[in-house]
Amino acid sequence: MPNPLTFTLDAADGAARAGTLTTPHGVVRTPVFMPVGTQASVKAVHPQQLHDLGAQIVLGNAYHLYLRPGHRTVEQLGGLARFSGWNGPMLTDSGGFQVFSLAHINRINDEGVQFRSHLDGSQHLLTPELTMEIEQALGADIAMVLDQPSSWPVERTAAEAALERTHRWAERCMAAHSRPDQALFAIVQGGFEPDLREVSARTLVAMDFPGYAIGGLSVGEPKEVMWDLLGVTAPLLPAGKPRYLMGVGSPEDLLAGIALGVDMFDCSFPTRIARNGALLTPSGRVNIHNAQYKTAAGPVLEGCDCDTCARFSAAYLHHLFNAHELQAYQLASIHNLRFMVRLAEQARATILAGTFAAFKAAFDAGFTATDQAVRAEQKAKWEASRQRKGAPAKG
Repeated sequence: MPNPLTFTLDAADGAARAGTLTTPHGVVRTPVFMPVGTQASVKAVHPQQLHDLGAQIVLGNAYHLYLRPGHRTVEQLGGLARFSGWNGPMLTDSGGFQVFSLAHINRINDEGVQFRSHLDGSQHLLTPELTMEIEQALGADIAMVLDQPSSWPVERTAAEAALERTHRWAERCMAAHSRPDQALFAIVQGGFEPDLREVSARTLVAMDFPGYAIGGLSVGEPKEVMWDLLGVTAPLLPAGKPRYLMGVGSPEDLLAGIALGVDMFDCSFPTRIARNGALLTPSGRVNIHNAQYKTAAGPVLEGCDCDTCARFSAAYLHHLFNAHELQAYQLASIHNLRFMVRLAEQARATILAGTFAAFKAAFDAGFTATDQAVRAEQKAKWEASRQRKGAPAKG
């Protein structure tokens, strides 16, 4: 099937890459951070605001949209772009992460995943063929194959079984995919074994997909393990095709991934922490709930070009959060998304200029990341809360 995407490598600075990805719905300059719109909506942010803050491509989730409102409903209403009001490039995730996050109530075999809806308890069998039916009906520019991530830690035999199943599912997805204006990306798995990651990359590259994602990372493993595995995997992927690191998107991780040759990133992190009053700055997160912001007349971040910082004081955001006003979530989300989008833009500019390493070193020197143990504890609490409600841990 002809590839509806074109990817041009514009420049490289070490392993870091700047590229141009052309899709049926527009051009994407890479490296790129992609906001997550799980339910066909980036939480608290209007599509026009996404355009205004520089977002180039947005994600939807096939698992969630299959359950509600239904992929045939979205298709009948003109496809995901028209349905959501976002008139730019889109990507749909297949639901593999939801399979992983709800493993306690799912049954996985070679045919697919038997799962119970978190909405009404109805039983469903998600197969590679159904996944392709859903994603083709949604009509995003990029669709992802159905895969099986491994948890951390995982025994090697379980990682091998998941890897083999992911490869078989990728073959079935490719056979079932027939929409000519949609590109299908494979997902490299392999648990936390470097040799399995290499096997997966070589196997999927031989199948000649239009693009390649690296999945099953940032699921609880130490960061050094994630970066070691990415360092093994990324160089094995075709230089002339886009590389996508799934579910990774804190500021320090974005730059680390770019340095290892990744082009595309997504994460619900910026909007999730925004709804809790955590705002991103070059020195790290700030908590707008803190009393120091009660009378802060200036913006959250001096010099920030986001609409929130241009129009509103930190004191106003502090007031909105303490008063539980819904606009607080919108303004904080706009700021955090613009921060991430701008960081990717700056990375691209420095790759083109041949100064990315110096840019990354300066950013890393000034940025204080949240302690890994604290971050893991926060994420565990959030995922536990989601699972108590029966919802997949994503969004």
